[in-house]
Amino acid sequence: MKTHLPLLLATLLLAGCAAAPEQPTTLRQALFGLGERAAERLTATPPLPSPAVDQVLLLARPEVDPRLGLGDERLLESLTRALLAVSDGPQVLEWRDAMAEGGGDNQWRLDSRLEADGPPLQLSDRELLPYRLSLELRRAGSDAPEWRNEISGALDATAL
Repeated sequence: MKTHLPLLLATLLLAGCAAAPEQPTTLRQALFGLGERAAERLTATPPLPSPAVDQVLLLARPEVDPRLGLGDERLLESLTRALLAVSDGPQVLEWRDAMAEGGGDNQWRLDSRLEADGPPLQLSDRELLPYRLSLELRRAGSDAPEWRNEISGALDATAL
């Protein structure tokens, strides 16, 4: 039996490596689609020029409704990753208070707010959290938004 033990362990190890990986249900995947939709709408709509490669997009820390059970840094990461993945997209930086004093004609500030858009929806196998993501794009240093958009949907609570 001792001579077969290493062979049995090696076989189990290889079988484990060869199996299909489980679908990850992390927060990153739950917010990935939301970030992509926001990036598509933002880069496909004026006032940002197309292509936006010479533009600088300053992302303000998002406001996130605590009823959704996720932090603002997670939404910021999702938006940042999605915007950086856009081909011919803008340069993306995190906005700081020190940047409030205007900027060049190529600098834009994106404000975002993720709110619960109703009570949780109970399904037989999971719970969905309805949301509304509000986006506002303004020139750096300006208080008046030049573009607004809203995205509605539902997040799978089990992935959060």
